[in-house]
Amino acid sequence: MRKLKHHEIDRPTPEALSSMERHPIIVLVENIRSAHNVGSILRTSDAVRAERVFLTGFSPPASHRGVHKSALGAQDTVPWQHVQSSVEIATRLKADGVTLVALELTTNPTRSEDLPGDIFPVCLMVGNEIEGLSEDLLAWADFALEIPQYGAKQSLNVSVATGIAMYDLLRLYLDRRGN
Repeated sequence: MRKLKHHEIDRPTPEALSSMERHPIIVLVENIRSAHNVGSILRTSDAVRAERVFLTGFSPPASHRGVHKSALGAQDTVPWQHVQSSVEIATRLKADGVTLVALELTTNPTRSEDLPGDIFPVCLMVGNEIEGLSEDLLAWADFALEIPQYGAKQSLNVSVATGIAMYDLLRLYLDRRGN
């Protein structure tokens, strides 16, 4: 075993990526304060070839210089849009038949392996580093996805948790497609 050199890693170019089919995973980011967290979410969205990212409320847009520091170019390879109202986006997605999954601690949690097979396309909704999702947005959720915690802390960093959830959703999608 040896570590691959950068030029040995087979990845599509941004041009090729723009014409490739995206996985039916949308990410809705509500009021995440840290540009670094937003950049990390964009970078992971690129890694899973997510369909789109909505940055809402006071989340910094992907054009923000602080986002670029952790996105490392993903702001240019992932379709994104900055809008003020997260509920407006959730309403529109729900009307389009998208399943809304909140990444939040609730009274009715669901583990990713227990999600039904027909949830795609899906929108993963993630919220503020301290407050989580707003109650108004949470009310639109079809499921609340919970990542089990085995230590003393209640939660993970929002970008870390979002990455775990995105890969869980991607695995679920690919498994159910037979890939």
